[in-house]
Amino acid sequence: MPGQPSGDRAGLRLAAPAPHDVIILGSGIAGSTLGAILAKQGVSVLLLDGGTHPRFAVGESTTLYTLKVFRLLARRYGVPELESLTSTDGIRDDIAPTSGTKRHFGFIRHEEGKEPDPAEFLQFSPPSKALQTGHLFRQDTDAYLFHTAIRYGCDVRQAFRVEDVELAADHVAVTGRNGERYEGRYLVDASGFRSPIAGKLGLRRPPEALEHHSRSMFTHMLGVRPTDECLRVGPEDAPPIPWVEGTMHHLFDRGWFWSIPFNNTSGSRNPLVSVGLTLDERMYPKNNDISPEQEFREFASRFPAVGRLFADARTVRPWVSADRIQYSSTKSVGHRWCLMSHAAGFIDPLYSRGLTNTGEVVNSLAWRLLDALAEDDFDEERFAYVDELQQGLIRYNDELVNCSFVSFQDHSLWNAVYRVWCAAEVPINLRFDRFTERFTESGDDSVLRAMEKADHPGLPVPGSHGYKALFDDMVRVCRAVDRGERTAADAGAELLKTVVEAPVVLDHLGLRDPECRFVFPMPDDLRRMAKWLRHEGPDELRYLITGVDGHGAPMPAEPDTEKALPH
Repeated sequence: MPGQPSGDRAGLRLAAPAPHDVIILGSGIAGSTLGAILAKQGVSVLLLDGGTHPRFAVGESTTLYTLKVFRLLARRYGVPELESLTSTDGIRDDIAPTSGTKRHFGFIRHEEGKEPDPAEFLQFSPPSKALQTGHLFRQDTDAYLFHTAIRYGCDVRQAFRVEDVELAADHVAVTGRNGERYEGRYLVDASGFRSPIAGKLGLRRPPEALEHHSRSMFTHMLGVRPTDECLRVGPEDAPPIPWVEGTMHHLFDRGWFWSIPFNNTSGSRNPLVSVGLTLDERMYPKNNDISPEQEFREFASRFPAVGRLFADARTVRPWVSADRIQYSSTKSVGHRWCLMSHAAGFIDPLYSRGLTNTGEVVNSLAWRLLDALAEDDFDEERFAYVDELQQGLIRYNDELVNCSFVSFQDHSLWNAVYRVWCAAEVPINLRFDRFTERFTESGDDSVLRAMEKADHPGLPVPGSHGYKALFDDMVRVCRAVDRGERTAADAGAELLKTVVEAPVVLDHLGLRDPECRFVFPMPDDLRRMAKWLRHEGPDELRYLITGVDGHGAPMPAEPDTEKALPH
């Protein structure tokens, strides 16, 4: 294989491998996607990974924004294989019939020894015409992307254990435990928590730099019952979409269970369900005297409906049990190197942000790296936005998830925090649509580069000062609850009032009605929302419909109402 040492059978001295333009550590979704993009553009890429494919991975739940980012990557860089990830049909036909569908985010709050209260059921279904979110069976999707990267020309080494990285002024190099050394012009570390660059440069922040606290245990199981069969409620409390057809979050004070089925669509032949438990390690210290499965089942038994969910479930692979899973880095870019996605930091799987963040970071890094290679200029400043984006993604996700964990103790507060999260989901997708439409119509890549110009990179709605104010109000009241300065019920009442009155909360979606349990906008609701936004909504968000951005710059030709709806 090109790039590997060569020699004859007589044991002559090995020749040094030819340098690559870019060396990528890690061949998961992040590394393989970036590798495929770069190789398609003629870049010499070496993918190094300590493991082998196929392999188990978590981060299986997608969002509508995830799909839109990967669809854009496919079209921006001419890698159509990436678009297969954006639909359940594409995954089934192009990858494998092993992934599930995801038609909603489902949230049910539980208290010990009690049946859940149907009045506290919450479900959010993101409106979409063309794209359908899914549950990715990562063994298959990651291997597919890895093989895609190879087909586009990436050289690869699996089961390669990194011993050292060399970050010099004029080159980078990676040395393995077996002494093999590979040299390149730029090094991307997409290897996750055990990042060799972060370790070598001492980049990890101290634990107290992050507010959120949680540890986690997870596996795949057979025989997990659908949530719909485990609830003792009448048909009047059934959501518009069956619970089993989405990502289920079973919440309790300072923790949550997930249930992510791969067997919830007729096109899947995979009987497995991804399950996990994430909880605040300060309230629930780890018990090292019992196995992770014993601990998981003991927690599940505390909540009657959750206990029924897993009563007959059988584990099919070893459990993973991790201590506190939050980490971050003081910086994520430097001269000739970048920590990408989970190598830079991680918070919690709540809200399924992992794959979305990965796509955003790849999108912001790829074009800069292509320019740097073409100009042979790897000055750290040209990659500054990538660091700013990753720091923002970590910060705002830390605050959002921490507020959520604080709020799980009381439905009124959780209901308000949930609505602050929901309030970003339609605007961020509409914003993305406006820019990608203009790019599609013009073919001008500068349109997408302009999309990065926002005052709050990493915020769920990065260009909205109104949403930033709402988000900050949420953080303020939840911190007060966390410090014991006010009750959760009192804070919930205040925050709900703030949500109802916030101009940036889109009308006609049900978000302003605290009694609306199931956010499932129909076409007529979306048309009314578009009309409201065009004529009555806040100026800073009007461009989502009118096609003129918040600074008065022209966006695509003004769309009609139907075109402006989420799609």
